Amino acid sequence: MNTREDLILTERRGRLLIVTINRPEAKNAFDFATSSQMNEAMDMYENDPELSVAIITGAGGVFSAGADLKALGRGEKLSGPMLSRGGFGIMRKPPNKPIIAAIEGHAVAGGFELALCCDLIVAAKGSKMGLPEAKHNLVAVGGGLIHLPKRMPYHLVMELALTADMWPVERMHTYGVVNRIAEPGESLNVAIELAERLLENGPTALIASKEIIRQSYDWTVEEAWENQVPIAKHAMESEDRDEGLRAFAEKRKPVWTGR
Repeated sequence: MNTREDLILTERRGRLLIVTINRPEAKNAFDFATSSQMNEAMDMYENDPELSVAIITGAGGVFSAGADLKALGRGEKLSGPMLSRGGFGIMRKPPNKPIIAAIEGHAVAGGFELALCCDLIVAAKGSKMGLPEAKHNLVAVGGGLIHLPKRMPYHLVMELALTADMWPVERMHTYGVVNRIAEPGESLNVAIELAERLLENGPTALIASKEIIRQSYDWTVEEAWENQVPIAKHAMESEDRDEGLRAFAEKRKPVWTGR
């Protein structure tokens, strides 16, 4: 009999996977068990050709309060060799497929860094985000200080990190960190609508496009022209590419297989 607590819930809706952090009593903070289950969910998502887009959300009206400080106090590790994808089971090596964060309430510290692992962010009005680590003489080592300088102007990243203030969703939207603002309680529904837009497109093209964008930050222009070719090759030579062209010629919607 399996008595493992379901700390990470997964729900399939066709080619969409909805992943829910299920520790509302702890504001969806991550301990080792939660991180391990997220790692398993991300492996399953990446390796299943029948899944093309994922949404990460939180139970109980909050996205995530970050690391479970009580668990850290007990000596638990939230990264290391047992978590192949790094902290929270995702931070160092997110899946190669698109992920949308659907935020209600707060996305704080590691919870904000978890959202920054995602490729698109939907957040409800009234939600707040920030990196408060410096208030406790901690450092945001879950990727926030790495990702934000690529997505926001330098001085704003410095303000966010060094003041340790929480910013409202409207300000994050103004600077391009948030894609969509939803009404309270509607972030998941808006994220599903956005996911449906992605699901209209070829799965292997989504993977290739994400990978080129992520890697291109480190390429020179000359390198980019060369390096994008092998990444795009898989999509351009896939069964889905042939299906996309047939569907266009036959004036119908394509039926994607992820191959």
